[in-house]
Amino acid sequence: MSAEPAARCLDLSRLVSRLGQGPWTGVDRVEAAYLARLMREPVPLWSLVRMRLGYALLAPEGTHELAGRLFGGPWGHADLAARLTPGLSAEAARAEADLRRLARRVLPRPGLARSLRKHLPAGTSYVNVGHSNLTARVLTAWESVPDARISAMIHDTIPLDLPEAQRDGSPERFAAMLSRVGSAADLAIYNSAATRDDAERHFAKAGRVPPGLVAHLGVPRPEVSRAMPPLPPDLAERPFFLCLGTIEPRKNHALLLDVWESLPSPRPILAIAGRRGWKNADVFARLDRAGADILELPGLPDSAVTWLMAHARALLFPSRAEGFGLPALEAAALGTPVIASELPVFRELLGDYPSYLPLTGPERWAAEVSKVTMSGHRRDPIVPPSWQEHFNAVLSMM
Repeated sequence: MSAEPAARCLDLSRLVSRLGQGPWTGVDRVEAAYLARLMREPVPLWSLVRMRLGYALLAPEGTHELAGRLFGGPWGHADLAARLTPGLSAEAARAEADLRRLARRVLPRPGLARSLRKHLPAGTSYVNVGHSNLTARVLTAWESVPDARISAMIHDTIPLDLPEAQRDGSPERFAAMLSRVGSAADLAIYNSAATRDDAERHFAKAGRVPPGLVAHLGVPRPEVSRAMPPLPPDLAERPFFLCLGTIEPRKNHALLLDVWESLPSPRPILAIAGRRGWKNADVFARLDRAGADILELPGLPDSAVTWLMAHARALLFPSRAEGFGLPALEAAALGTPVIASELPVFRELLGDYPSYLPLTGPERWAAEVSKVTMSGHRRDPIVPPSWQEHFNAVLSMM
């Protein structure tokens, strides 16, 4: 157990960068959960945000005001500097203007280390749980703060384990980030033992394995709206299955399209809740040609996604790799059946709850979909991991 730090500084670069880009992802929710919890701790909470031309360092009072905006409060007006910064969206311009108004200091990039030493107490704990802003400049700056500790969460190593399914350049950037974390971190936090195994394998190749801790993420039971949100009416009248996530190669939507092509009529509906991603031109073309049994539903609010999850015959999760698999846990917490690929992280977190199927062919998936369509049986809900359990494990270490 580590001594309580003089202060904590949570990096909020990811949440601020996501403004205007739709509902929060799983990683976004983790950063938000840390913000909500660390503000309640007796240790003063500062925050650091990467801006277009530097960094905003927010003292505890500024961090609390920023949290109010991130959790739904109104943003202010863009100032002149934001309006003159090229490439900023309207949301980003308002955010950068507010950051300048709320910040204890706006720090130029070359002077980051000096500014952190000047404004933060010795023994500050820097916490980064968003895979963002883990640059050489930032980590080197924190290493220069007397008695500072650096804690970083690793959510997965998918860019290195499945490079062919990533955006161009993503594996190289991720490898460089992981190497920097391995060299600098005093603590690596892992969302699962499966992630820890993968990450420590890559850390060892890079030269140093930092001390690590496995702490499953909290999964609050989703609250289901009594009324059906604005969704296609067929979803209330016909059996449907849900696939949740960005339409990208790792999520393996191609398998589900093969399954639906092989099902006899009348078919259930396949509801795909997720935006189109990258390197998936063949799948996009097939979706463009798909009939009424396949619905693309991008950009849904959380309330609509939860309603779909609660009313689906099953959640379909044919993913080729996952670090945690939040949708599967949320579905299981609602008693919705889960049909999933055989991944170590699913066994770790869900045990025998899902129906596990191989990814080598659609026939068994089609047979399982047909069986579940006919039965319509629900499952006894599981009790998922809680944020209280997570922070009980983590807070004493950072």
